Amino acid sequence: MSLPTTFHRAKIPSSRKPSKFSSKRSKRKAVSFPVPSTAPNAANNRIDLFFNHMQLSRLLLGSILVGAISCAPLKGPQAIQTSRIETPKIWAAAKTGSNARISKGWLGEFGDARMTQLVNEALAHNFDLKATAARLRAAKEGTIIGRSARLPSLNASTSYRRSGAKQTPSTENYSLSLNASWEADLWGRLRNSELASRADYASTLADFRGARLSLVANTAKAWCNLVTAEQQLTLAQKTLESYRQALPVVERRYKANTLRSVDVQFARNNVAGAERSLRVRKLNRDNAARSLEILLGRYPSARVASSEQLPNLSPNPPSGLPSELLERRPDLQAARADLYASAQRAEVARKNLLPSLRLTASASGGDDNFQRAFDPNYLVYSAASSLAQTIYRGGALSAQARAALERNKAAIHDYTRVALRAFREVEAALAADISLREQEVFLEKETKQTRLAEKRALSDITLGIEGASFLEYLEAQRRSENAGISLIRLKNDRLQNRIDLHLALGGDFATRQ
Repeated sequence: MSLPTTFHRAKIPSSRKPSKFSSKRSKRKAVSFPVPSTAPNAANNRIDLFFNHMQLSRLLLGSILVGAISCAPLKGPQAIQTSRIETPKIWAAAKTGSNARISKGWLGEFGDARMTQLVNEALAHNFDLKATAARLRAAKEGTIIGRSARLPSLNASTSYRRSGAKQTPSTENYSLSLNASWEADLWGRLRNSELASRADYASTLADFRGARLSLVANTAKAWCNLVTAEQQLTLAQKTLESYRQALPVVERRYKANTLRSVDVQFARNNVAGAERSLRVRKLNRDNAARSLEILLGRYPSARVASSEQLPNLSPNPPSGLPSELLERRPDLQAARADLYASAQRAEVARKNLLPSLRLTASASGGDDNFQRAFDPNYLVYSAASSLAQTIYRGGALSAQARAALERNKAAIHDYTRVALRAFREVEAALAADISLREQEVFLEKETKQTRLAEKRALSDITLGIEGASFLEYLEAQRRSENAGISLIRLKNDRLQNRIDLHLALGGDFATRQ
């Protein structure tokens, strides 16, 4: 459903101001009718009854007209433009050429078939998404409820009664009743209520789309976390193996009196520390697997198969134009629908001050004979129309209208807040994408140098080169291990940020539905 980009509110007159018609009403003379002074008879009684009904009808009609006229300033909504946000032509943190139109199917850009398979499984079995889908279906039914208020209602009832006593014969009675009613939408109040329910459905639909997009992003990120944990576990195993291989060398050099006993203790301490680190990495890997399994709707048994290779990254993802973000992101679509719904409800509250017209009809019958009770010729019919106007409720209706107007203003500010948050998320992700890529270049150089230093230090100790220091070897080991872990973590950070960027842009992941 298409929603307008201009939203409305109504002017609500203060209930504290006296009506301009109150003074005129007080100056009016009472309507009098000549009544014969003779003794009343049947004809005179009918005349008196007629004139009394006329006075009562005029009084009621006058009250309704006064109520309607007092709402005369509420002829229609006054346009409220949504808060304008000064958006730049290009993203401030974007590189040249990255403002091209975003591509559809960003999930395929990572080139990981296993990740795509897991995303499809999550879309089919995730319970949070199923709950959101159920709420969407409930909101769709709400549009039918909103539309039904503009349609006539028809009710039918039938009953059977039998009564009697010991000394008297029992009697039976059959009855049938049909009732129909319809409220004429004189001022469009029911139409506004229906539009509000449609906007609620549009908001829930946007929330569902946002939930699907978030689920895809969270599943992809959980997969990257699992692969990262698997790589860190592999690195911990290699580190432990390296420490184990170095321990006999240190022990031989100690026996040859080229190293101290404390160096042997350090080497054994490294092995024990690597054993502990291996257990930590194993636990982290299992926890990452359980987090992914929950998203997939599986039991968290930590048995989901992992991979040894992280997904690929494209150099510069297109980010589109800032102005396009307002129409593309689901949360902004939902906020815009909420804004439209609040405007329609403000109109409903405003029009509650106006009279309402209701038409009713009924038919009923009852008899001790079953056939006569349901015979149309024996039914009693009636039809009526009523025009109702609230005269006084202590200012409650006006207060409700003003409150609805303030809620509409709050919805405008909420929309602006969501829009600014969306812009911040994109700008932050774009800036982080550039920074993390540059950090990775330097960290790869650092990792390469620390590994070379570790190999050189171990070679010097093994060959018994004069001046070789075991402490230098320990420091080289520590730096090499930390650099390797940091590089794995940084690669994952880049993937996590890239997924966050696609999520912030609101683009379509375009996987198999």
